Amino acid sequence: MMDGLLLRPPSFQTLARDFAATAARHDREASFPRQNFRALHAAGLLGLTVPREHGGGGGGLARSAAVVGAIAEGCPATALVLAMQLIQHHMIGREAGWAGLAARLGEGAARRGELVNALRVEPELGTPARGGLPATRLRRHGEGWVLSGRKIYATGAPGLHWMLVFAATEEDEPRTGLVLVPANARGVRIEESWDQAGLRASGSHDVVFEGVALPPENAPDLRPSAAWGRPDASQAAWNTLLIAALYTGVARAARNWLVEFLNARRPANLGAALATLPRMQEAVGRIEARLLANDRLAADAAAAEDRGEGLSAAQTGLIKTIAAENAIEVVQQAIALCGNHGLARGNPLERHLRDVLCARIHTPQPDAAHLAAGRLALGQS
Repeated sequence: MMDGLLLRPPSFQTLARDFAATAARHDREASFPRQNFRALHAAGLLGLTVPREHGGGGGGLARSAAVVGAIAEGCPATALVLAMQLIQHHMIGREAGWAGLAARLGEGAARRGELVNALRVEPELGTPARGGLPATRLRRHGEGWVLSGRKIYATGAPGLHWMLVFAATEEDEPRTGLVLVPANARGVRIEESWDQAGLRASGSHDVVFEGVALPPENAPDLRPSAAWGRPDASQAAWNTLLIAALYTGVARAARNWLVEFLNARRPANLGAALATLPRMQEAVGRIEARLLANDRLAADAAAAEDRGEGLSAAQTGLIKTIAAENAIEVVQQAIALCGNHGLARGNPLERHLRDVLCARIHTPQPDAAHLAAGRLALGQS
């Protein structure tokens, strides 16, 4: 039993092993792993954070982080899309104005495996976490709205059934907020632009909206920008701790491959496995220390959030930053210990390196996390 959700076999650890078997191919082809999400749905994981009254698991942050971290060991691109799914269902389930839509989306996830994600980033705006008004606009059309604009880095775009689009109204005093868009609506178009070094299978393409008609109930909470304030600490915890768990999972996969390599590799001049060398043992011990720190920091913070004793947004931002740098260092050290074997395309370490470097891109980025923590400590926030 997992937070009220009874998983059908296979377990998420078994799923991770299955996903690992195809991860290299999806990375090489930059293809979206649709079969992975069918498997996640069959296991009940796409509705993990959907409230129980809507057919989901009502899962908390600690369980969600454990699942995302495990799946990331097999396929981090799949884990990223899953993390976004879990975050969005948790968040809309908390918003009073979204109650009706949350029930509709939750039932779709739990019963039919429908995916949802928020689309916020734009070519000119960048991430709205740093402020600014989106160029994606809503204009009145009768009782409803018409949406036009472009979003970039729309994670999971090929597999989404629903899109939560950050937009501004065309009014004398613009209001902003998320609007719900069916992915198959007339005027929605995906441009396959995603060709990054890491997380190549995440399908984070551009999505273009060309005069998409929406009913009024699909824009339930539009406010002047100043009325939104800063994201609350709970939202920050979900956003940061699932990302920390994801990249720790990537680092753990690198560590696991390294351990197998060091035990199997027997240079002729040594006459024994590399794992017998004290230098290797110490280096692996340093890797273990970083992984332990990540696991405990994220797990303790997630458990505190579930108890209603969550940390501040500045603190969880620091945990994400620490976890990201630890994960990157783990993979880099694994490659250094393996030499040319680590960068060979036939081995997974070079893919783990490309994937783990994406950790620095997620909000909050290191400079923003340190600035927020520093201002708080200095009484300047």
